[in-house]
Amino acid sequence: MNCRAIIVAGTLELLCRIAPAHADPCEAPLPSQAGVRFSGVVRYVGDGDGLCVGRTVDPKEWIEVRLADFNAPELHQPGGVTAKAALERIALHHAVVCTTERGRGGRVVSYDRVLARCQIGADSIGELLRHAGVAEGGN
Repeated sequence: MNCRAIIVAGTLELLCRIAPAHADPCEAPLPSQAGVRFSGVVRYVGDGDGLCVGRTVDPKEWIEVRLADFNAPELHQPGGVTAKAALERIALHHAVVCTTERGRGGRVVSYDRVLARCQIGADSIGELLRHAGVAEGGN
């Protein structure tokens, strides 16, 4: 390997180490009360039970949601990547209506996501995931 290739490889490795982790792009303020309804299109799927809903393509208007009626495995756990892929197939780019709910401990916001039950038409996304055979079992 020549000197130039070693420098390029070393620079790439350094950049990979110092590059920030990509967070979910949702940036809208979260509703803080149970029973708040909001709608839009699923713009982003972060994992098997987390998504962003927005009326426009501007991430500053996207609300980050943790599905209240489905508990997917974490991405690093068995079934996590499969759950995310299923949520993408079921919901990504679809119009949804979501209603915020209280979770354990009575909170509506958990880990910077609002807890909500979201529907595509008359169908709950959680029920659609179960119907697709996606295993539950996350935190």
